[in-house]
Amino acid sequence: MPIATPEVYADMIDRAKAGSFAYPAINVSSSQTLNAAIKGFADAGSDGIIQVSTGGAEYWSGQGVKEMVTGSLAFSAFAHEVAKKYDVNIALHTDHCPKDKLDGFVRPLLAASVERVKDGGLPYFQSHMWDGSAVPLEENLQIAEELLEQCRAAKIILEVEIGVVGGEEDGVANEINDQLYTTPEDAVATIEALGAGDKGRYLTALTFGNVHGVYKPGNVKLRPEILQTAQEAAAKALGRDAESRPFDLVFHGGSGSSAQEISDAVDYGVVKMNIDTDTQYAFTRPVAGFMLSNYEGVLKVDGEVGNKKQYDPRAWGKVAETAMSARVVEACENLRSAGTHR
Repeated sequence: MPIATPEVYADMIDRAKAGSFAYPAINVSSSQTLNAAIKGFADAGSDGIIQVSTGGAEYWSGQGVKEMVTGSLAFSAFAHEVAKKYDVNIALHTDHCPKDKLDGFVRPLLAASVERVKDGGLPYFQSHMWDGSAVPLEENLQIAEELLEQCRAAKIILEVEIGVVGGEEDGVANEINDQLYTTPEDAVATIEALGAGDKGRYLTALTFGNVHGVYKPGNVKLRPEILQTAQEAAAKALGRDAESRPFDLVFHGGSGSSAQEISDAVDYGVVKMNIDTDTQYAFTRPVAGFMLSNYEGVLKVDGEVGNKKQYDPRAWGKVAETAMSARVVEACENLRSAGTHR
């Protein structure tokens, strides 16, 4: 199927929220990881979200270019072409963009989509993330308001982060402390600044102890009930029923989370969960195994010629892609999106 239109993406989110499931949002940095992610969604019978970070976008452009916008547009073009061959909807997203990279990443991509939409076309991406976790909440929301207006003109959904995700991702590092927990007051301030869809649709990454990186189960102290409290505070501010769940929530920093914590977060309105660390490992681990198992074939040991069929990148690439696709299927099953495509 073609990459999701703005209308299809909105429907994906609506169905996830109504059906109490969430879509894995898989970070990719190459055609191999992109292909693996799409196949994983197709194998699971799930629509899905594929995204690039600032570093991933730069990598997509090639070592001789290293330019985020070029890489993002190349990723989008490749995805649009390949996705046509699969029978699931795929939405494209740009991940964490801090303040110092807005002018070199999200803003020019937004401007390109605005022009494309004006000419009767579709946006290059279905959503963009503004990561204002490193600035005061007031400034975070001011910038979000500006970006939301542009996103609305481009038929794009904005993702915002209210609170701080600990750990490090693509050079954005935050301490692990009490700031990792979004307050009800933060939730109300978000609703007051960005509205409840009337100013444009947005996804909200509220933080409840989330930490980027690699952690064993039990080492990340999540408090999913914070999401429910935030939803109730926002509903009250809007004069709605306490069970209305105004926010379309995003779960960041989920490595090391328990199955119950993930399930609870989805029940409280999470419709998108970022997955990067786990799929990176799923891709790379079998490559290491392949190289060690075929040591003499992939290297020209003691003057021999090796085995071309083993050092051909397609040989180990297939192994890596297969394993990553399987991890995407597992993610769909854990988030209950498997089998929900229609």
